[in-house]
Parts: sequence; C-alpha cells; structure tokens
Amino acid sequence: MTTLSMRERLLFPIGVMIAGLLSVALAYSAFTEDGGTNSAALVADAFLHGRLWVESCFDLDCASYNGQTYVAFPPFPGLAALPLVAINGMATSGFIVLTTLCFAMSLLVWNRIFRQLEVARADRSWLMLALGFSSPLFFVTIRGDGIWFFAQAIALLLTSLAIHEALAGRLMSAGVAIACAFLSRQMSIFYVPLLLVLSLRAEVPLVSAIPDRIIRAMKLGIPVAAAIGLYLLYNQARFGSLLESGYAYIDYPPGVLKDRLDAYGLWSLEYLPFNLYHALVQGFHARFEGFGNLELVGIDRFGTAFLVASPWLVMLFFTPINRRTVFAGLLVAGLITAMLFYHSNGYTQYNVQRYMLDWLPAALMMLAYAIPRHTTPLFPLSVLWGMALNAVTIATMTVVL
Repeated sequence: MTTLSMRERLLFPIGVMIAGLLSVALAYSAFTEDGGTNSAALVADAFLHGRLWVESCFDLDCASYNGQTYVAFPPFPGLAALPLVAINGMATSGFIVLTTLCFAMSLLVWNRIFRQLEVARADRSWLMLALGFSSPLFFVTIRGDGIWFFAQAIALLLTSLAIHEALAGRLMSAGVAIACAFLSRQMSIFYVPLLLVLSLRAEVPLVSAIPDRIIRAMKLGIPVAAAIGLYLLYNQARFGSLLESGYAYIDYPPGVLKDRLDAYGLWSLEYLPFNLYHALVQGFHARFEGFGNLELVGIDRFGTAFLVASPWLVMLFFTPINRRTVFAGLLVAGLITAMLFYHSNGYTQYNVQRYMLDWLPAALMMLAYAIPRHTTPLFPLSVLWGMALNAVTIATMTVVL
C-alpha cells in the first residue's frame, strides 16, 4: 500500500475548497439570473400556444423562413423549459437553477457509473471533481441562461443516464435517454454503438448469439429511430425539408460568424487551423486594453484549449485496450475531428472548449480504466489546475463586469 506524503494528503482538501468556492459562485448566478435571455423559453411558449414559430429572438441563432422566426435548435430544451414558461411566461428566469439540477444529477449518475466500473473511492472522488469543476460542465451550468449552454447541460445528463442504463443492461431506457439527448444535441446520436457494446459483458464475444444482438439493437434502436423521425418531421414542419435544420436561414449580425458563414458555409477546411489551435494549444488569454494595455477588459471568447483548461485529459494516453475503450476512443476521435471543420468552435466561452462535452462521457469511460493504473499525483494536480483556472475565470469576469 502506497503511503501518501503530507503534500499529497492536502490535495483533496484543496480541491474541496475550490469546489466550494465555485459552488458559491454558481448559487449566486442562479439567484441573480435575469429573464428573457434563453431562447428555450421561446420554444416552450410556442409549444404552449400550439405553434412552432416564435414571437421574438433572444440570441443569435434564430432563423427566418417564410416570414416567421424559428429557434434553429432541436426541440427538447424547449420541452424541458415548459414548466418555467407555463408559470412565469416566456421572459422567465430560472434556467441556471435547472442547469444546476442537471449538474448535480450528472455527478450522481457518474458516481454510480464509476461504481459499476469498480473504480476505487479515491479515484472516483477525483474523477467527480474533474467532471464537475475542471471541465466545461461547470461553465455551461453557470451560463444556463443561454440556450446553447442549457442544451449541453441537458444532453450531458441524458447521455450519462444512457451509459448508466446500458451498463445495467436496460437498453430500452438507455435508448430513451440517448434519444432525448439527440433532441438536445445532435452529436449524441453517435453514442448508440458504444451503448450497445457497454450492454454486453466483457467476456462475451462481440459477434455471437446473433438473435440476442438483434433484440438488444432493437430495444436500443426503437426510441432512437422514433427521435430521428420526430426531428425530421420537426424540420419539415418548420423549413419545408426533412434535412433542413434551419442554420442556413440564420442571419447573423456583422461579425466573425457572419463573415465565416458568408465566405465558407457551415463546414469548411478553412476552419481547421483556427479550430485545431483552439482545441489543443491555445492558452488561457486574459485581454488587456487601454493606455499601455494595462486595463483588464475580459477573456478571449473563443476559449482555452481543452488540454490547457482540463490537462487531466492527457491521462487518456494510459487507457488500456479493451472493447469498451476502443469504441469510446473512436467516438472521442471522431467527434473531435468532425468539429475541427465546423464554423464555430463553441464561441462565447472562456476557460473551456464547450463542444468537448459532446465527447466527454466517452472520455470519462476511458479514464475510469486509465486512472487506476497510476498511483502518482499527476491526475489530482492536473484536476486542481483546471479548477483553479475556473476560479480565476469567475474572478476575472466578476471584476470586468
């Protein structure tokens, strides 16, 4: 048994202290949130009035089509906002409270997943701190007043639930969870093969008992197919085409996103250098302007590379090779690669690359296998670094605003 030094024993209390400070900031944001900023409320109001178009637009991502305005995103965040809007109207606040609930539930679900994977208590504690306070989850939680962040908080919770249910062999409920995640963040659909693999015992060959595999695939696939069909019909009803999500009809104000879309469209090789730098090497960047560049005015809105903001991800290198980790690794690599060619790397973000949340659940699966292989304090130290940067970000934005 390894004996911890005094300095190593202090690491976890320091992590708990930083987590407590960040939780206070989160609570403050939840109870001081302004209404009329989250477009999910507009979608909910439209549903309550039996229509799909919205009466106004709270943010940049509204599409204009045939004289009507639509929120371009999938519909589930609007469904999640129905209780708030039914009580308080479409100018309601309370979304950060909802994302905080998603945050807490995501941590509870992952605690159960790590138990399912037989992760030791100490490693489990650090993985929980990494997820909650050293990943983009904290940022999207505290920014739940915007539909982009609200949708990601919901999708991560639902994807996590799907993984939990798949590991427990409950494929129908896993299918329902990932179907709802897909109706929040479309990238969630790529978890379906991984969920099927997770439902199989490790010692069972992947290609065997074909009738059983077909039954499993049907249980998982029926809710997913229903969600895909619903989304296609939703597109058809709004924009006259099954495959038109509405992004082509967004008229951004003058700025970076409009320049990119007008010149290169939603996907282009031209975006690769910018996105690659911001994904892997771009540092935390506080902006100073004014006389002598001495006035702190904010933080780069394009964010910090995930290997800088969440350096504990380098532990993925030590993931052992097995069927589950291979499928999870392919998912992580595929989603990272795809987003390198997208017109936006997340935008309006600071110490994060928030699209990382699309593949983080798969990465956490890999880390559950990787972390127990190493007894050095490298992982805790890297988690603390990410937590400290989050605290610096909150402090900086508080000073600036």
